[in-house]
Amino acid sequence: MTNLFGTAYDCLMASDVADKLARSQTTVQAWQRGELVVESNGEPEQIEEVGIPSKPNLVPIREVPRRKLGTPEGLAALIHAIAHIEFNAINLAWDAVYRFRDMPKEYYGDWIKVAGEEAYHFSLLNEHLTTLGYQYGDFDAHDGLWVMARKTAHDPLVRMALVPRVMEARGLDVTPAMIKRLKNLGDQRAVEVLEIILRDEVGHVETGTRWFHYLCEQHDVDAYDKFRELIAVYVHEMNGHIGGPFHYDARKQAGFSREEMQYLESLC
Repeated sequence: MTNLFGTAYDCLMASDVADKLARSQTTVQAWQRGELVVESNGEPEQIEEVGIPSKPNLVPIREVPRRKLGTPEGLAALIHAIAHIEFNAINLAWDAVYRFRDMPKEYYGDWIKVAGEEAYHFSLLNEHLTTLGYQYGDFDAHDGLWVMARKTAHDPLVRMALVPRVMEARGLDVTPAMIKRLKNLGDQRAVEVLEIILRDEVGHVETGTRWFHYLCEQHDVDAYDKFRELIAVYVHEMNGHIGGPFHYDARKQAGFSREEMQYLESLC
């Protein structure tokens, strides 16, 4: 039997794109076959820099160049930006597995599944990007998601509240508009890929919601009050990830309550 935490760490720290995708797929399959054991031999390492390729060049989020979507370069830049988010999401899922010990076995199964789906999403986008004449790394990008991973590494409750339920949930809101614009541009393949991503991401955010509620119950705190408290504490770290318009149906499926949605609306 192989230790899950060591395998997750190897996935997390793999810097070559093909290697990270292959390790992710192999680990998902090993988990499904029952070949990985959840056994912690110590505390997780503090990871400042995760495994990423030398390209894309990472810049502050406000310095990422904006390109007109109606141009071939602009379309490729959009696909690249989404691919970069999905690549970061692979790391976030493996970090959720590696970092937080003493969780139920179902927790690890959930986030392993998420990691596999994020890797699949990235592969679809990367393949489409090559048909547009570009490859991953050709455009500048930012590392806002991993910055928040570092800031929430101390507590799984904080991680579940802020990464899946705030930063990743924003994708539920903006993806339908992107799909509509891509339809207007006639990029049917990109539309198909984003529809797959939107469907799966509802499940990913719901996974965050479910484990956030579990951890709130373990700490005997009210989930709604805790969610508001954490947003108030971390609001300056969100870089615009709180704001409408909201995709209410998708957020409802992902476990957001009416109270939470009313609170989020009040912040807009």
